[in-house]
Amino acid sequence: MVNALTAIILTLNEERHIARCLTSLQGIASRVVVVDSLSTDGTVAAAAALGATVLSNPWVNYATQFNWALDNAPIDSDWCLRIDADEFLSDALRRDIRDQLLDRRPPTSITGFYVNRAIYFSGRRIRWGGCYPVRMLRLFRRDIGRCEKRWMDEHIALRYGATANLSGDLVDDNLNNIGWWTAKHNAYATREAIDLLVAFQATKLSTPLSLRSSEGRKRFLKERIYSRLPTGLRAGLYFLYRYVLLWGFLDGRAGFMFHFLQGFWYRLLVDAKVTEIQSRAVASHTSWQETVFREYGHRVE
Repeated sequence: MVNALTAIILTLNEERHIARCLTSLQGIASRVVVVDSLSTDGTVAAAAALGATVLSNPWVNYATQFNWALDNAPIDSDWCLRIDADEFLSDALRRDIRDQLLDRRPPTSITGFYVNRAIYFSGRRIRWGGCYPVRMLRLFRRDIGRCEKRWMDEHIALRYGATANLSGDLVDDNLNNIGWWTAKHNAYATREAIDLLVAFQATKLSTPLSLRSSEGRKRFLKERIYSRLPTGLRAGLYFLYRYVLLWGFLDGRAGFMFHFLQGFWYRLLVDAKVTEIQSRAVASHTSWQETVFREYGHRVE
């Protein structure tokens, strides 16, 4: 289907968000594929009721699940959109997708589109601290894009081609409570600790993302500068950088909570897990990869 668009959504207990997400895709996506990881709530029924094609596959990590969808879902469109269940398209982004992609044929040299992600936390939009605008490659030609094989901070990598920008926002507004948010970031911290340990022993960037993109610059700073700073200290420096130098304080009380939790607590938790994994590996005379499998059940190749 020329110029048609398939949206891919990975879910696990997303009954609270899935209808909002799918509604924003109506009139934009010719097909919506939901790959569910054995949800126990009404996610599957809600998605199916709104016309989505629902598949089920056990979870390993995001990259593995997303690439499984690309390989196994009934995708017959030229283009794919990566979107999470707690995200939705703004009206402006819907208009621009229709204008640049659906109503006219993009140049064949264009193989991907970047969108702005707008984050909400506790009902407030986070505008400062380097959190907006962050351009992310979310829309890509089906046979050219693939999700990077990483444990965290995975992006869509294109085999070739140029990219363009879309106006409007992809809105990230999770409606779950703060306990859910911290539990999610605790799991994220384990996966990011693995990526940091991999980066410590790497001789080059894990994936050659372009430094002209915000994703590539962020990856370079994380793997080549941040990971080389002293453990513990780097979390504090990063929080001050976001909250003071990038004006995060302008986001108000909700913004302080977000920048502190996501910019300091989370980063310190990652450091604590890295330190613990390394020390337990030494104490048990095993590799850090074996320690990660023993402590967290993640098999690192």
